[in-house]
Amino acid sequence: MNFLWYFLNFFLHHSVVQLQYTESYETSFNKTVDLFEFENLYVTILGALTNNEHIQTLNEHTNRLYRASVHQEIYLASQSFILDSNPLLIALKLCEIGNTSHAKAIIAGHGFDGNDLTLTAISYVSDFYHVPVLTIASRENLFSDKALYSYIVRLVPPYMYEADAWFSILRSLKYSKVVLIYSQDEEGRMVASRFQMLTEESDIQIERTEEYESTANFTSVISNLTSEDRLLSRVFIIHAKPEDIDECLSAIVHLQHLKGFVWIVNERALSTNSSFMFDGLLAVRLHSSFTEENLLIDATTVLIETFYKFISHTLFWNEKKPAINCSTIEPWKYGKEVYSKILETDVVNGTTGNIQFNEEGDRVESLYEIINIQNKQMKVVGTYRTNTTTCHKSVLCRQIIDKTELQLDENDIVWPSGERRKPDGIRTRRNVSVVTIHETPFIIARAGNDCEVNKEVPCPRLRKNGSVVVGHDDFCCRGYCIDLLRELSKELSFVYTLHLVADNKYGSFEKDKDDKHKRWDGMIGELIGYEADMIIAPLTISPERAEDIEFTKPFKYQGITILVKKSTNTSNLASFLQPFKEALWMMVLLSVHVVAVVLYLLDRFSPFGRFRFSPRPGAERGDGPVIEANAEDDALNLSRALWFTWGVLLNSGIGEGTPRSFSARVLGMVWAGFAMIMVASYTANLAAFLVLDRPETTISGINDARLRNPQDGFTYATVKGSSVDMYFKRQVEFSTMYRTMESINYLTAEDAIADLKAEKLKAFIWDSPRLEYEAAQDCDLITAGELFGRSSYGIALRKRDAWINPLSHMILSFHEKGFMESLDNVWIFSKGMKQCSDRSSTPATLGVSNMLGVFLLVAGGIFAGFFLLAIEIAFKRRKDKRDKEVEVSRTALVHWRKKIEKRRRCSTMFEPGNQLRSLTDTDLHRKMSSNRTDQYRPSDKTNNTTI
Repeated sequence: MNFLWYFLNFFLHHSVVQLQYTESYETSFNKTVDLFEFENLYVTILGALTNNEHIQTLNEHTNRLYRASVHQEIYLASQSFILDSNPLLIALKLCEIGNTSHAKAIIAGHGFDGNDLTLTAISYVSDFYHVPVLTIASRENLFSDKALYSYIVRLVPPYMYEADAWFSILRSLKYSKVVLIYSQDEEGRMVASRFQMLTEESDIQIERTEEYESTANFTSVISNLTSEDRLLSRVFIIHAKPEDIDECLSAIVHLQHLKGFVWIVNERALSTNSSFMFDGLLAVRLHSSFTEENLLIDATTVLIETFYKFISHTLFWNEKKPAINCSTIEPWKYGKEVYSKILETDVVNGTTGNIQFNEEGDRVESLYEIINIQNKQMKVVGTYRTNTTTCHKSVLCRQIIDKTELQLDENDIVWPSGERRKPDGIRTRRNVSVVTIHETPFIIARAGNDCEVNKEVPCPRLRKNGSVVVGHDDFCCRGYCIDLLRELSKELSFVYTLHLVADNKYGSFEKDKDDKHKRWDGMIGELIGYEADMIIAPLTISPERAEDIEFTKPFKYQGITILVKKSTNTSNLASFLQPFKEALWMMVLLSVHVVAVVLYLLDRFSPFGRFRFSPRPGAERGDGPVIEANAEDDALNLSRALWFTWGVLLNSGIGEGTPRSFSARVLGMVWAGFAMIMVASYTANLAAFLVLDRPETTISGINDARLRNPQDGFTYATVKGSSVDMYFKRQVEFSTMYRTMESINYLTAEDAIADLKAEKLKAFIWDSPRLEYEAAQDCDLITAGELFGRSSYGIALRKRDAWINPLSHMILSFHEKGFMESLDNVWIFSKGMKQCSDRSSTPATLGVSNMLGVFLLVAGGIFAGFFLLAIEIAFKRRKDKRDKEVEVSRTALVHWRKKIEKRRRCSTMFEPGNQLRSLTDTDLHRKMSSNRTDQYRPSDKTNNTTI
């Protein structure tokens, strides 16, 4: 760097080249002999301009500003030269004029033939000496790079801000897809980069960005982009170099890609006045007010407003050294300060509008004209006022653009081929190849080609020998995804062909040791290999898949759940005993008998239990009651005590056999309270048992101990290579479960469900929609626990496919309309002709099976009653027989004794002296016989017989 400047200084002092200054410069320079003896503050502007007219404009305006100044505190002068085609000569002129004029700023015009080396040479000097440069013509994008050009301030916007106008026009015309073609140079890349930043996360999608080389065949480029079936857009933006625009436009006309297309070109393409400009072409260009003369006036205004900010800066005006002194390498010490003040300067209602600069030195507000080619002429159909406030995020940039003004009348636009109707901007119909897989209930495939109209669609399965198709098998498909595909094709106006994946796989990838690329199989492999354009199936959106393919918005949100077979609720005979445990029942039974025995003992040994108060005979005379022993029928014997305790417990009426003593009655009251509590507890517990007793699942969910700690005989699995399998593989907490399932996993969900029904498998872990469908179709199956590993299903396409946004928007619309919910009800939760009892939604009620034990208990009681009745009858008959025998014996004995007595009387009557004794003995005998007869007479109260 220093060597170069030493060379320049040497060239300045010893050059034989005579510098030719303009007449205006000599006049301006000769006005003052000593600049530092001037009464006012004096500022010189160095003008590097295109022609004498611009120099004249600068001189006149600087003088006008001084005369218009209220206080005339600063005298603004200018010294200028005409730009040369040789950048080195430009640098020499800057050094000489800058050194002699003490210029503090540079205004740069347009170089010859648009050569950016002109501003490069000026910038080289200004950057080295920190002298600000205001450019009024150079719009190349590279000068916005502050790392290379630190002191350039532009009153004209760079070409890259055309992207802001394109973005606003597309939004106004409501085009959502576009193809961008740009040149392979710095200008093209910067414009493309800004346009891509604006469209990020917006409604506008760039379907393809095509960077063409300088040797590109435009006919081939345009033909490939317009005929590619995967591209849906019919809106094309072309940022071409001026020398390429003729060939590009002629290719479009030659291919006859006019009707139905929208073509937008850049501003530099308009400057060529190409004869190939066709009607309907759109473009944007800087407003006609942005001429170099007007910009020169505004640049002078900006500088005078900037230097007014230094009026109180004494050291600034007392500086004796020139800002540009090529004999030294020392930069101007106030250069950075002046540059920052220029960026802070605002001019309201300048010649070209409001003037304000962003942090990069570019003008914030500019005005564009929207051009439409009509009858081979340029017609202004709208304006766009841009706002280029510095922004580095697409969302912030769009917020800034939203504050700008766009005036565009669509009725004034003539479209290609003379059409007045605005093109749709998108290919309205397209044949889409769709691949799917048999997965109930989303895709239900059956063999055959006799597909039912409006219910099924043909979906052949290709037979392949390696990668070569050798035939196909006919299938018909219906299901959730088929209904969704029908609705999408109707709403988005596309046709489709459907086929089943050849290898019956969703898609998994493998990597060879020496190959860094993933090799997908299944549906994803067909999609990436361009064998299909779209996957519509229950394909889970996962990070691994999203790396290589792109998903629409989810059409079905789901999770992972567990399918098990319902446990059989076997009601045994003791079902009514379930509210109490066995130990409690044993304690209740034991308590009944213990309390009965205690009651008997208390009543037996209590003095007030064996006696009762009864009125004394003759109580009417005032005598008190007397204590009499209780009769046998009033006493509480053990049998009556048992009857009492059971009666109280079972809440039956107690008619007799109640305790008589106070101590026994106290225990009876306590026993009644005990019985009340036990009966109430039994009733409440039975109700709770009916509500909570639903032993329908064998496991509680993913956290069940039998899953986390595998047990012998309890097997569970998922589908090998599926997204569920990958989920368990990724989760560290499920590593034990993954290792357990790894050797058991099935190839298909159908095989696993079949084994689950056959009880060869205890639990099947899979996507919730499929398992909910199986549970709805089979009453013996049920899902266990809550959902986990939540995810979603989406339609898959290749990266940056044109259908991503239309499909996503339509799916979101289906969710809002309730269409997706209706599909759920039809295909997932529908039970068809089968109706399963749903205990979870109905009140718990007792059935015969629950209370069968009670009925059997009653039947047992009846049987026991009849059995005991038979015993009692047999006992009674035997007793009656014995009583009859005793009665016969007694009658015979009495008869026999009567005969003996009769004989004895007869014998004693004939004996002398014994007549009186005979009478006496006879009377005594009669009395004794009478007493014995009473003794053997049957009692009215008892059946006991005493012999």
